[in-house]
Amino acid sequence: MDILDSPLARLDGTPGTLRDLTGGRPALLVNVASKCGLTPQYAGLEELQEKYAHRGFTVVGLPCNQFGGQEPGSSEEIAEFCSATYGVSFPMSEKVEVNGEDRHEVYRRLVETPDEKGEAGDVQWNFEKFLLDADGAVVARFGPRVEPQDPRVVDHIETLIG
Repeated sequence: MDILDSPLARLDGTPGTLRDLTGGRPALLVNVASKCGLTPQYAGLEELQEKYAHRGFTVVGLPCNQFGGQEPGSSEEIAEFCSATYGVSFPMSEKVEVNGEDRHEVYRRLVETPDEKGEAGDVQWNFEKFLLDADGAVVARFGPRVEPQDPRVVDHIETLIG
């Protein structure tokens, strides 16, 4: 099955697929959390969304509570926090697990991709980033501490959208 056809509901519970969330566009998928030291990256992710959405790109947030319980809220609480605190306009999925036995199908595929150090496997922490082309192929993986505006991320996005 194509990764884009993986079932993945929106944060509001509306059923769908990853393709529905990306809109069939290149996308940066990020496992997000509201109570993490890296949470301010939401601002940078929203900047990417604002800068590139009109050029056929989107950020997709995938809330995850697996790292230190840093995304404990309900879907409504997550949506309110993201909107009120960071003005998030990019699509968000339901809360998912990125590691372990109950790892979401999308992440089963994503973690096969090596990062910049050549290491594949489990997601290390909140805000790990996976860049997909419009066909759902993973073209880059960035660690949690790589900021959304890092030239490596931006250069990959620019290359994808031309």
